[in-house]
Amino acid sequence: MIHSKPILSAWQVCKICLGAFGIQFGFALPQANATRIFQNLGASLESVPLLWLAGPITGLLVQPLVGYYSDRTWTRFGRRRPYFLVGAMLAATTVIAMPNATTLWMAALSLWILDASLNLTMGPYRAFVADQMSPEQRSSGYIMYMFFASLGAVVGSLLPWAMTSLGVSTIAPAGEISQSVKFAFYVGATLLISAVCWSAFTTREYPPEMLDQFDGTAAPASSDRSPEKMRRHAYAWLALGAGVLIVAYLFAWRAALYVLVVGSLLYGVFLLAASNLRSENAFTTILGELDSMSASMRRLALVQFCSWFSLFTLFIYTTPAIARLHFGTTVAGSPEFEAAGNWVGVLFATYNALGMLAALIIPYFVKRFGIRLAHRISLWMGAAGLLSMMFIRDADWLLAPMIGLGFAWASIISLPYAMLANDLPSRKMGVNIGIFNIFIVIPQLLAVSVLSVLLDVFAGGDPSYALVIAAIGWFLAGLVVLPLRRVS
Repeated sequence: MIHSKPILSAWQVCKICLGAFGIQFGFALPQANATRIFQNLGASLESVPLLWLAGPITGLLVQPLVGYYSDRTWTRFGRRRPYFLVGAMLAATTVIAMPNATTLWMAALSLWILDASLNLTMGPYRAFVADQMSPEQRSSGYIMYMFFASLGAVVGSLLPWAMTSLGVSTIAPAGEISQSVKFAFYVGATLLISAVCWSAFTTREYPPEMLDQFDGTAAPASSDRSPEKMRRHAYAWLALGAGVLIVAYLFAWRAALYVLVVGSLLYGVFLLAASNLRSENAFTTILGELDSMSASMRRLALVQFCSWFSLFTLFIYTTPAIARLHFGTTVAGSPEFEAAGNWVGVLFATYNALGMLAALIIPYFVKRFGIRLAHRISLWMGAAGLLSMMFIRDADWLLAPMIGLGFAWASIISLPYAMLANDLPSRKMGVNIGIFNIFIVIPQLLAVSVLSVLLDVFAGGDPSYALVIAAIGWFLAGLVVLPLRRVS
């Protein structure tokens, strides 16, 4: 017998989604500040993308594994809660440690641990949101999730600037991090753990047997994997990886580009291994689900891929781009560079704040144009905003393009998950959201592999042209999304 989940009040939805406010602190602070921390500790701009590499690789492994096990967990603490609570505690600890790094390798290690901790938190938390709500409420639930995530990003991005306004020193001697950045990270860690704990301890979780009743079946999930198809795909990926490896060697490609080669070869090896195993376990289930994704989920994954490639480009290069274009410097640690870093924090806070307002408008777009066209409109508004930043010379006027970035951000965080969630049973929610989040991680690996090469080849190493690359990514994502079949 199929039962319906109760319709939640606005206050109940807010309690469920408040944790996103804290989780986003863990992303917002390093997004706006990690590049300048690395450069202050001696990293060259060319090496900065590589220093972001360990986190995405970890996320590639952590997200689906945590999703798989959270689908199969039930303790007295709940189903998803043990995962996102432990992840939040680890993330808060690392947020405190990162600005106190005294060497470049310590800062890079801190970013890696932080990214792993946030991946441990984010996937189960998104599944937690979907578990609590009926299909009719999931779209509005993810919009509320986006609202709190944006609010967290606003406050997180503004913290270094706010500390400076309160008189905390922005001076960063060679090999050190400024006090304004350190204090901002301490406040961020406190708010991160507080918000996640509030959602965890004020909201119940449905036990698995109740979720099965809501889905209309208590039967165990069956695997859709086809060993023969997996082997064919494995040989294709191995051939692709081997071919690119030969080309990379012959043309003496940069070391960063070998990340793509290794990724292709490893995926082929994993598919081949999974195709020869008959038992059902985490490895075979994740590879089977990944290889047998529906056509609509594959297209959504491509949309996310292009969208997050652009976002990661912004996270890495916005500070050096704005420093060069609007503050006239490329010298890390200089007063002008620090001012540019603080202003980027303000810009990031602005687009997140405008994303909160966009959350009130996007539902109208969805109602008026449909969810696919609404997502395209939002992405193309963001692309237009990025391109306009190349022509604006007064730094204060950079606030205007943040309107477009706000719409793109709000749409990326909410609409793809709204399209996906209702297509998944609760017993597979965690693993499939984990797999879907892989397509947030893979573009990060691509970005660290090719961005510096693209900038060197096409822009003479000028970091400001990263804004153009990001705009192209959002334009392509908008092109891909429209042919989507309706899945919500």
